[in-house]
Amino acid sequence: MKMIRAILHTTFISTDLARSRVFYEGLLGLQPDPKRPHMNFEGMWYDVAPGQQIHLMLLANPEVGLTRPEHGGRDRHVAFTATDLDKLIRRLEKSGISYTLSQSGRRALFCRDPDDNALEFIGQD
Repeated sequence: MKMIRAILHTTFISTDLARSRVFYEGLLGLQPDPKRPHMNFEGMWYDVAPGQQIHLMLLANPEVGLTRPEHGGRDRHVAFTATDLDKLIRRLEKSGISYTLSQSGRRALFCRDPDDNALEFIGQD
């Protein structure tokens, strides 16, 4: 019997919320969810799709000094669909954010947010 039906949110640590907001709101176009409750630490919630969210938590990075693989596909990551992968590529390049293309041959790319969290974007255009 399958016990898991969906992923409701994924959480990333942010050491600088203002910097993270530029990435998630400015570059990716996500909007904060004002309905989420306040917690005993700062953070930000973003709606990705109905019932699916990203939660940024303002906390010290427990992995300072950890070396991450250059290709995000070789690191723990979360995958999102992207409605316009070419537009995302232009935004990443304009912002100076490096990315790598999927090594599987799929139309997808990997990049990292300002706190080195690996993100995958799969083209659905």
